[in-house]
Amino acid sequence: MTDNVKREGSASRREFLKNIATGVGGLALAGRVGSAATAPAQSSATAPNWAAQIGLELYTVRDLIMRDYEGTLEKVAQIGYKEIEPAEGYNHMSPEAFRKMLDRLGLRMPSTHSGITAGDDAAVEKQLAGFQIMGIEYTSLSEPRPPRPTVRRPPAPAHRAPVERPLTVEDVKREAALYNRYGKLAQKFGIKILRHNHAMEFQPCEGTHLTPYDILLAETDPEFVAMQMDIGWVTVAGQDPIELFRKHPGRFVLWHVKDVACLKCLPPVPDELARMRAARLVPVGEGEIDYKNIFKYASLAGMKHFAIEQDSAADWGDSMAAARVSFQHLRTMLTHPA
Repeated sequence: MTDNVKREGSASRREFLKNIATGVGGLALAGRVGSAATAPAQSSATAPNWAAQIGLELYTVRDLIMRDYEGTLEKVAQIGYKEIEPAEGYNHMSPEAFRKMLDRLGLRMPSTHSGITAGDDAAVEKQLAGFQIMGIEYTSLSEPRPPRPTVRRPPAPAHRAPVERPLTVEDVKREAALYNRYGKLAQKFGIKILRHNHAMEFQPCEGTHLTPYDILLAETDPEFVAMQMDIGWVTVAGQDPIELFRKHPGRFVLWHVKDVACLKCLPPVPDELARMRAARLVPVGEGEIDYKNIFKYASLAGMKHFAIEQDSAADWGDSMAAARVSFQHLRTMLTHPA
């Protein structure tokens, strides 16, 4: 099965992203991405109060989660976050105990990156039943990885960087079919499969101008599969999130709110892996992505839930402080949208 499916699992997520984030800092830069577009008119009386449901992808504070799960969630709730999205499991707690902890802290968990693994239907349904108890509505999907034999290989020449095999159209269609299959299974529990993106989904497939993202949008059934747009990685890939909203209205039910500084410093498109590795991820509001404007298109996108994420926060010095800065900046943007 395809590499993209594998990346959705928690373990593969750590493996894929551990070398991407580079040095970051507090850069409040002018010329913010997305500000040139004209936002659709929206009545303030009917606009959702997004500031009252700000979520946090817990990968942001993964260094703290690994040491003190419940204590970290308490601090996240104290900052003012109302929703969380886990990426490092559930602290070895039963669904009932985890839900009780969430309720005590006043937190909701509409989506998860510690999701289901493709396999036996009965085993998957058992996990989905637990997710339903915890209040999860959207789950990632990963494919089980067979054990890798130890193979001795000569070192690669220093001047040659590792290159991933380009995906084929058929690779991505098989992945989409897997999402649809398990999405149909999850529907019995009121849950959809989420498909999160990095930048690599915008690298054209082998022998065609089509990108994996084009194919996933065409081949996945919105009844079973929700697209989770990582706006930071979409921007790093050289794409315009608002244009994607216009081309595919209603498809982007979930967002990851991630900010990036010095976009002009990135390598040329379409070397998406190099662009991800070079991306300077910073707290929301300290980069170049104009979230105040992008949130004006939430209705067009079909967005229902969003989570702040800073992959590099653990390396930033104090991941909880980074999460606090992001929350404060985004709350200000959403409270004063004009």
